[in-house]
Amino acid sequence: MPAADGTPLLAHSLVIGVSGHRKLHGDDVPALQARVRAFLVDLQAQQPDLPLALLSSLAEGSDQLVAQVALDLGLRVVAPLPLPMDLYRADFEIEALQALEQLLPRVEVLSLPLVSGTSREAVSLRGPARDQQYAQAGIFVSDHCHVLLALWDGQPSDQLGGTAQVVEFHLHGVMRGALDRQPAAATLLGPDQENIVHHLPAARDGDAPPADPRGRWLTEDGACAPDAPPPAGFARMFERQAGFVHDAGKYADAIDEARQDDSEDAARCPVWRTFGTADWLARAYQQRVARVLRTTYVLVALMGFAFFTYTDVISDDLVIYAFLVLFAIGSGLALLANRRQWQRKYLDYRTLAEGLRVQSYWRRAGIVVPGSRTTAHENFLQKQDTELGWIRNVMRGASVDGMRVATAADEAQVDAVVREWIGTPDGDGQLAYYGSASRRRARLHHRAERIARICIGLGVASAALLALFAHRLDDQVKLVLVSGMGILSVAAAVQEAYMHKKADKELIRQYGFMQRIFAGAKRLLDGLGDDPAERRRVLVALGEAALTEHAEWSLMHRERPLPTSRI
Repeated sequence: MPAADGTPLLAHSLVIGVSGHRKLHGDDVPALQARVRAFLVDLQAQQPDLPLALLSSLAEGSDQLVAQVALDLGLRVVAPLPLPMDLYRADFEIEALQALEQLLPRVEVLSLPLVSGTSREAVSLRGPARDQQYAQAGIFVSDHCHVLLALWDGQPSDQLGGTAQVVEFHLHGVMRGALDRQPAAATLLGPDQENIVHHLPAARDGDAPPADPRGRWLTEDGACAPDAPPPAGFARMFERQAGFVHDAGKYADAIDEARQDDSEDAARCPVWRTFGTADWLARAYQQRVARVLRTTYVLVALMGFAFFTYTDVISDDLVIYAFLVLFAIGSGLALLANRRQWQRKYLDYRTLAEGLRVQSYWRRAGIVVPGSRTTAHENFLQKQDTELGWIRNVMRGASVDGMRVATAADEAQVDAVVREWIGTPDGDGQLAYYGSASRRRARLHHRAERIARICIGLGVASAALLALFAHRLDDQVKLVLVSGMGILSVAAAVQEAYMHKKADKELIRQYGFMQRIFAGAKRLLDGLGDDPAERRRVLVALGEAALTEHAEWSLMHRERPLPTSRI
């Protein structure tokens, strides 16, 4: 699915990042090119529904080699450059500079800003300041790729921003050096479980070629055997991302029609475009899940009614047949929903949409820019399993999509973000949404509780009637009353189970909490005046709170799967 200007979205791609030695062993280059080509062709064959894209800084050696191979294969290449173009050109020798000039017209350039506190004069000379710029580019590639391709001899190094440090950062979230970047606490305590490196052994110029040139996958847990496939969890992660891309294409017309309500600013934001896709898909699958739930619990209730009717009222074979038919319908519906993964898709797409919502508003407010230390995917879903890494992968691609399109990010844009995102209690925005959603859920929950109490009350009344007048009632009336007690008990139990499945109480508390969070943010913003920096600080805190709540929401509902065995 393309962006508004027709450019393909990296959010719908499998993004390969590149890091490697600058000075490669000359005799090894042709074989290394062949191994890179084989890796990319094989990866595309494994994931045919995910177009490959490349992040390469076009540095001399490995970066240029992989970029050239990718372009020859027709892949898209985005080049985050560590230095201003004139300074970057001065960093190349003649042959490498010629290769750079040939590559630049064929790639999409993304200029990274200078590291905070660094001047142009400082990075114009070789030294720590320039090393920090290259380290920033390595971190950017690691932060925004799905697979890091490392052309590397496998040896550790203290060179700031070198391949050894980029690989360590990608797998463990730590880069030793003077960069002004503190890894997230969640990353330090539990590294990104969805980060993976494909290591192609490559010798430096002057060293002997690698004894075993076969590639291998590296994860946080260690290295796989040479030529082995990636761990199963990563394959499933890519498959789920491909499923999202497939669903986005399948329902593209309906999704585009729903975009007509987007504001002008939102429509120009590539991140918001991906949000719109995820949001539409989440709502579509939510409706399917809701219908399955209602139908399943109604069928369970009817089966209970049929059972008590057969045992206590009408001993007719038709009742047994009806019971079996109800069971078959319920089982078939549950099997269909699980095979097509409706609930999993609903939860995944809703989680993705809420992450992208924060990411889009942060971008439009000027919080997320090239080289920014604040990214919505960085601390999102850290405690979830590897398979949910596909959500962060989509957000990684969406982040680069957003950075490639300029945004004003001025005071007026910050005001627009506050107005659209937070809004007012009686207007639009999340403040109004959470308030109305909390009240609506509370009304529905109270109504359901009343129905359950009525059923229990009627059941108790039937029992009392039997106890008081048992000797006066004939046997048929007693059977009807006993059957009614059972049916009412089943109705109350099913209603209670349905409420538990929907997690009404938890959602009411969560919606109320989020309403208070947004109300608190609005009060702070109203009291800050026109200071954009302070207003952005509040929006960062608001986004982080929202991301945390959405992750907990996803975890809560995953613990309540569709009742396939309850039928």
